[in-house]
Amino acid sequence: MSELRFDPIRRRWTIIATERRFRPHEFRRREPDEPGELGACPFEWGNEETTPPEILAFGPADRPRNAPGWQVRVVANKFPALRVEGELTREGVGIFDRVAGVGAHEVIIETPEHMRPMADMEVGQIELVLRAWRERLADLRRDPRIRYALIFKNHGREAGASLYHPHSQLIATPIVPVVVKGELEIARDHWRRKERCIFCDLILQERALGERVAWESEHFMLLEPFAASFPFETWLLPRRHQHDFAAASDPTLADLAAVLRSFLGRVRSLLSDPPFNLILHTSPSPHPRAGLPEYWTTIELDYHWHLEFVPRITHIAGFEWGSGYSINPTPPEEAARYLREAP
Repeated sequence: MSELRFDPIRRRWTIIATERRFRPHEFRRREPDEPGELGACPFEWGNEETTPPEILAFGPADRPRNAPGWQVRVVANKFPALRVEGELTREGVGIFDRVAGVGAHEVIIETPEHMRPMADMEVGQIELVLRAWRERLADLRRDPRIRYALIFKNHGREAGASLYHPHSQLIATPIVPVVVKGELEIARDHWRRKERCIFCDLILQERALGERVAWESEHFMLLEPFAASFPFETWLLPRRHQHDFAAASDPTLADLAAVLRSFLGRVRSLLSDPPFNLILHTSPSPHPRAGLPEYWTTIELDYHWHLEFVPRITHIAGFEWGSGYSINPTPPEEAARYLREAP
């Protein structure tokens, strides 16, 4: 029988539709994405002049800027949602509010190899990608106009990727996103009641139960959430309390790189290379908000950065849009078992 489950961190309901009970082979994609013409991609070596100037690059020390030879390269998005130039202005129009489109929109080109998805990269290459994420977050935090920077990876056209070449993106905004702010407030409220991190409590409880833990590495737990909104939705949580990805240590990133390679390989094996979104939730800018200097005073104690993996293998239809509920046809306990057993 189906059941409704409540997520205590995101404060929303999911219907676990056990009577539908979809298995991995039922989600397999029919048509793979077209990789496009090799050599014509702006993210390949030799095409650096077709992108905006690089913001950051990892490669040989004697390599000229905006030249081949890099291993990971960060550039501004050619068609940005927000721009770093400009003054941050706010305006109220009756019940409506407007804020100038100041922020940042960057592309992290994860490899010079057009046909090398993250599941096939060397662990050291993925570690460079994660280091680029960390450095860009730390740099943008210095801008007092920016309240939050969201890093995400879209894999496959159905997940929003417009280019096949492996890349992730960063969008920095002058406002903390509603979804993240909700997490932050719930974590803060939990701390005020219990003086414990809600994510650390989650890790301890799920480890004791065991049934939704896909596996654990030295530094990370891979967890199918109790009220997962989507089949095979997975959270990657640091086992030890850490509130800010920008402060993650090199050993932590090295372990995360190995975990991501293994995890994405298992997902590809189970679901035949599904489109997916990989999203980083971390602490907001440390700059105090005007008039609210103590707004995030306990954030180092109450919040816990994490990655959320969402395969795009089901569709959001009228009921989901109208109710705010999700319908998940694969119980997270079964998804965890499939991931544990995957090659």
